[in-house]
Amino acid sequence: MPFANHRGQRIHYTVEGTGPLIVLQHGLLLDAASWKQCGVVDALADRFRVVCVDSLGHGLSDKPADPALYNQAQRAGDIVAVIDDLGGERAHVVGHSMGGWVAVGVARFFPARLASLAIGGWDFLTGLPRGNAGPLTYGAFITFARRTAPQLAEWVTPDLEGGVRACFDAPGQLDGAKDAVLSSRVPVLLWNGQDDGPHAPMQRFAAENGLYAMSVPGDHLGALLEHGAAIGRGIRSFVGRG
Repeated sequence: MPFANHRGQRIHYTVEGTGPLIVLQHGLLLDAASWKQCGVVDALADRFRVVCVDSLGHGLSDKPADPALYNQAQRAGDIVAVIDDLGGERAHVVGHSMGGWVAVGVARFFPARLASLAIGGWDFLTGLPRGNAGPLTYGAFITFARRTAPQLAEWVTPDLEGGVRACFDAPGQLDGAKDAVLSSRVPVLLWNGQDDGPHAPMQRFAAENGLYAMSVPGDHLGALLEHGAAIGRGIRSFVGRG
């Protein structure tokens, strides 16, 4: 069972396939296995060495409660530590939701380690969506998740809640995101579900800045969980083009 070590934390990852290195980083409450379950890995593994990373605080990776361990530079460093553990120099980095924020961090802090960048379900200009009463809070988020998707939230026990809360809060760090994406000097794909909040602004941003874009059916989670094979094929085409 492979683990990379970074700043005293163990980061678990899985590997499938052979070829150029492509690293997938999941969103909040999901894990590395979710990419396989939804069909993304199978759409890529015949041409790529597909690496799925358990984010800090999730899956089999360590789950510290200290919020200082969850900032963007350190989380991007976790991805680089996995690339290093595999002996790679550069990788195609794909992130969804919170994972999109982490992927932007790789572009911001470690741009030389990128072969391409694919950001899904994440508006790196405005961050987390706002609720009817203002900014979305962790309490409102986890309550909604437990009510509407209990299978995704059931693992969040009281002893692990500190790390999950830190994961939720950290993507509020948006400094330098736009410049990092536009100055990355690698092909960039913005992909979103048609019913997801980031869809319109990110599709517009892609068109205005000459970036690649992909649109699939579904909302924030539905796009990935129900149309993962299509997303995988789109990422495959994008990476092959780059």
